[in-house]
Amino acid sequence: VQLQASGGGSVQPGGSLRLSCAASGNIASVGVMGWYRQAPGNERELVATIGSGGTTSYADSVKGRFTISRDNTKKTVYLQMNSLKPEDTAVYYCNADIRRAGSVIYLERWGQGTQVTVSS
Repeated sequence: VQLQASGGGSVQPGGSLRLSCAASGNIASVGVMGWYRQAPGNERELVATIGSGGTTSYADSVKGRFTISRDNTKKTVYLQMNSLKPEDTAVYYCNADIRRAGSVIYLERWGQGTQVTVSS
């Protein structure tokens, strides 16, 4: 079971990027999915989460600018980032609670990070 993130890059302030993260492997069910970020010298922080039914939550710093969504058939979570600011620069990590086929418990999984750089 793994999470594969994509979509990072460099953009000017005010620009947009869309991150994707797909879960793959012998998966029975995917629970809460989310995005975290870590800037140099800072701790990893929560950006947004989305439950299997679509309930979302956001860090105050990204409310109104970022939108998290998911496609359960593709086991994929997205993060649409608009009105990007230099302080959004960080490595972004996807996260998901995944139940493997044949298991009854959910285990937390992390994807590899993808760099987002906002600079003029």
